[in-house]
Amino acid sequence: MTLPEDPGCVYVVATPIGNLEDLSPRAVRILQEVSLIACEDTRHTARLCSRFAIGTRRVSLHAHNEARRTPGLLERVRAGESIALVSDAGTPLLSDPGARLVRAASEAGLTVVPVPGASAVLAALVASGLPTAAFTFLGFPPRRGGARRDWLASAARAPGTLVIFEAPGRASATLRDLYEALGPRRAVIARELTKRFEQVVRGRLGEIEPDETRGEMTLVVEGGTPGESGVADDADVDAQIRSKLERGTSARDTAAAVAAQTGRRRSEVYARVLGLRDGGGEEA
Repeated sequence: MTLPEDPGCVYVVATPIGNLEDLSPRAVRILQEVSLIACEDTRHTARLCSRFAIGTRRVSLHAHNEARRTPGLLERVRAGESIALVSDAGTPLLSDPGARLVRAASEAGLTVVPVPGASAVLAALVASGLPTAAFTFLGFPPRRGGARRDWLASAARAPGTLVIFEAPGRASATLRDLYEALGPRRAVIARELTKRFEQVVRGRLGEIEPDETRGEMTLVVEGGTPGESGVADDADVDAQIRSKLERGTSARDTAAAVAAQTGRRRSEVYARVLGLRDGGGEEA
């Protein structure tokens, strides 16, 4: 067995998001040769290791133990061992654990080596047919409350095409909220990428609906048009408010969405919402 190409380092290794043929020969070699594999879920990674005859010892590294495990892993790297970091699928750190370990290794002056491979973010983006020159990855949206409203507002302001992860059972609600915040932008639902039941559905927010029977989804949404995030005039603001109130959107959610789309302060928009709703007999 040969030594890893850079002993005493942390390898960030991408693994397949579905099709096992997407694991590169380089990734297989490194996983076989390092001293330890830090896994999001050791049971999940065990199946991958079995498929490629990788007998390297595995240790869990996930959101609940990363802070506790990181110092010990760094000591092993300082001693000359190499460690591979993997997630359950795709490229680590993209809505997966490992950022603390990589940051700590970098700050300690240790070598961090990326081993590129599969990524649901890039796979969905290039299959979407939407612009790829600039994009913003927004990860998983918060589930509820103010954090979700703030996330939707940031999505409306974000530059370029938007790439979003969502779990089955929640995609429909997220698509509805995105429609309220962004309007009828072009959108793509990419489900079960590289797997047997891979599906890519194209349409517009407000029209497309996901099949939520299986698999996490990657949503790709068209970016805003130039000037969309600029400050709109009063007539445009009021038109957007009326449109949302007529669809039954609450006053609070209407204010958040219209503020994000028009560049107005939320407090100002909320006052206009109340005025139009109460003065015009709208219900929210």
